[in-house]
Amino acid sequence: MAQPATRNLGRLSEIAQVAVRHGFGYWFDKHRLTDLFPGRAPRVEMDGQPSQRGQHLREMLDELGPTFVKFGQLLSMRPDVLPPDIIAELRGLQDDVRPVPFAQVEQVVEDELGLTLDKLFAEFDEQAVAAASIGQVHRAILPNGKRVAVKVQRPGAPRQIEADLALLYQAARIAKERVRALDFIDAHQLVDEFARSIRHELDYRLEARSAAAFHRNFAGHPHVHVPRVFWSYTRARVLTLEWLEGIQVADIDPQEWSLDERRDLAYLMTEAWMTMIFRHGFFHGDPHPANILVPHEAGTIGLVDFGAAGTLTDDDMSKLTGLFIDAANENIEQLPRRLADLGVRYPKEREAEFLAELRELYYRYYGASLSEVDPIQIIREGFQLIYSMNLHLPSRFLLLDRTIATLGSVGAELYPDFNVFEVARPYARDLMIERFRPERVARRARREAFRYAQVLAEAPYQFHDFMEEIRDGQIEVGFVHKGLEEFMQKLDVAFNRLVIALIVVGGLIGSSLIGIFAKGGPHLLGVNVISIIGFALSTVLGLWLLWGVVRSGRL
Repeated sequence: MAQPATRNLGRLSEIAQVAVRHGFGYWFDKHRLTDLFPGRAPRVEMDGQPSQRGQHLREMLDELGPTFVKFGQLLSMRPDVLPPDIIAELRGLQDDVRPVPFAQVEQVVEDELGLTLDKLFAEFDEQAVAAASIGQVHRAILPNGKRVAVKVQRPGAPRQIEADLALLYQAARIAKERVRALDFIDAHQLVDEFARSIRHELDYRLEARSAAAFHRNFAGHPHVHVPRVFWSYTRARVLTLEWLEGIQVADIDPQEWSLDERRDLAYLMTEAWMTMIFRHGFFHGDPHPANILVPHEAGTIGLVDFGAAGTLTDDDMSKLTGLFIDAANENIEQLPRRLADLGVRYPKEREAEFLAELRELYYRYYGASLSEVDPIQIIREGFQLIYSMNLHLPSRFLLLDRTIATLGSVGAELYPDFNVFEVARPYARDLMIERFRPERVARRARREAFRYAQVLAEAPYQFHDFMEEIRDGQIEVGFVHKGLEEFMQKLDVAFNRLVIALIVVGGLIGSSLIGIFAKGGPHLLGVNVISIIGFALSTVLGLWLLWGVVRSGRL
């Protein structure tokens, strides 16, 4: 059992040395973690600038390997854990690695699908068209002539991921035990969240279900194409999708595309994601330019890579729609209430300050084109507002936040003069009209009526349970009084002083009685010794009590 632990410590030592090379040696010195690496690796000193700090962290995760790149991508969605400058840098992490040999790909496909490659496909390109940490994509043709993209999982991916997860859990344990500066986060819970996410990606059938859902949602859409899933060619480690022709947005040459063409494409992408978020409640979570294709057909886009997808409930969609409509129509006064409906928590007494900060941030960028502002700066200022007011962003919106930020940066690169409000205003108007269509109002009324009917139907049973708890003495009432602790402390001090005063008085009276009536025993200057001792102790206690009262300033 000692061998894996030794191997893990060796890998942790390697990670520590990589961190030192990228300028984080000071962090190990500060938190007394230098025992994690045997020798002093060459240091890269940072100049203390926040942007350089984030850049060095991104480069370090890139060097550590695919699992750590994905962990960095998760951290880029956690503004409650990292500051804005590092968040902005980590959003630039790309999951891009060398492809595995074709023989290993062939073995995985045949093991999963149960037939040889020759029987499964009419053609299968040996050269991968894309490669990532978990799998890679090959172009192929089915026996019926359909062109498909086959995503094949790397043979050692699950084993490597589990080994790296074990390291992350060990690092989380060390952080909890030895790094007090990280007490504000639950490192173990953070690794748990990452483990669930990456293990989810190991089963391609889950990604296939997401792709199928997007395909249904955009079925018949004139401008958005989503590939169809070939279920008979899909298993846990093999995913087969319809091949979409076109070039990646990342490969668009501004010299070959006119300004109007790039403007139309930016508008089309924005409208597609608005449709996913506000109409479908199911959105593509990684709008990276490599995941958006521009087919040969004009005025259309294609979507690929559905490993990250976010889900919004009907209630979330309704509240987000209200927030979006108010923002697009400059109804700033309603924004704090809209954000509170979404679960953003802020102190009630600071609502006026929150509104003022929102208004200032909003009008600073309202109507400006993306060429006139720095998207990273906007993200940084938004997160700074969250930190300064101790706001809490519900975790279900973290992926949505990253998606919108990524889409904004893609739009800035594609068409710098793009103004998101030009799209937002007409879209908000259409949403408002659709929101109050008679059939939608009737559907919402039916849903609410059914909910109220359920509450009424359960009310007698809940009242019965409540009465039984009262009968059995199980009802407990909690009472919280603000400022009661300070009052109790003052009361405790007063009682202590009263007790000491009573002891002093009792000592004086007792000593006086002994001095008057005691005839036997030792005497000093005609006074009983016990009486003298009692007077002395009472005098000391009395002076100590008087000094305490004088020092408190409350005579």
